[in-house]
Amino acid sequence: MNGNLRAIATTQAPAALGAYSQAVEANGFIFVSGQLGIDPTTGELDGRTAGEQAARALNNIASILGAAGCDLENVCRATIYLNNVEDFKEVDAVYAKAFTGTVKPARVAFGNNMIPKGALVEIDVIAVTPQK
Repeated sequence: MNGNLRAIATTQAPAALGAYSQAVEANGFIFVSGQLGIDPTTGELDGRTAGEQAARALNNIASILGAAGCDLENVCRATIYLNNVEDFKEVDAVYAKAFTGTVKPARVAFGNNMIPKGALVEIDVIAVTPQK
């Protein structure tokens, strides 16, 4: 194992669905794996709409970042994967409520993706660790 890498994990977000970490800290960055709108207590999707699932995914991301000692204001890059590109406006509205800092993360969104568990949205982020 590379001594420059540290796995980040919390029970406040869903366990990984495969062979990956919830997040990895490396060289001052936190790389959060794609998060679905899964409720960590039930293991099931939380919400029927893309907006509801996006809100849960962002809560999961916030919990993972918290375990790493940072928060959504430390996010510098986000990627949104949508099952249906027509859901972009709804997801963007939820996203805008989560990222309220003066500097918004750089972002890209893709539509028409096949997402695990039949989810409507998946979000991953890269954050910088806070200055100590």
